[in-house]
Amino acid sequence: MPTDARPNSQTAIEDALLADALLGGGLPEEAERQLWQASQSYHLDDVAEAHLKQAEALAPDHAAVLIGFYRFYFYKGRLNDALRIAKRCLAKAAVENHLPPHWRDVRPEHAEFGSFDHMLPRFFMFTLKGYAYLQMRLGNLVEGRLAVQKLLDLDPSDKVGARVLLEVVDRVELDDE
Repeated sequence: MPTDARPNSQTAIEDALLADALLGGGLPEEAERQLWQASQSYHLDDVAEAHLKQAEALAPDHAAVLIGFYRFYFYKGRLNDALRIAKRCLAKAAVENHLPPHWRDVRPEHAEFGSFDHMLPRFFMFTLKGYAYLQMRLGNLVEGRLAVQKLLDLDPSDKVGARVLLEVVDRVELDDE
């Protein structure tokens, strides 16, 4: 898919998630090859997904594998599957940041959420934004709004652009009235 066709929030999520410092290396060469083959066979859903599953078997819960699944499901319109992966990413981000297991329990003092210089909190923030976006796309506006409000609570300067999602959900709710 051409880069310019991707939603801006998704590109930002991918940029944050793909940062080498965050991924921490350690992806086995064969898993990397499986991810590459998945990208090359994107147009063949079953084949691409099989490659992703092989990569996962070789490197379970590795960020690069999770990102591969997320992107595949998101761009194929399989939003429930993308949401499932976003939840796995949130769990990973919580562990990596030493945060409470549930995003609702995270507080501003737990990490430097407003700084892009700190990759792990950034990973958490962009993952939570992706989660919020998917919840909204799936019609779960209350859950999406809560996640966006948490983003703004954690970073009032809104470096991840959560306010845009809040404006979208506000408009949708106004249209429903």
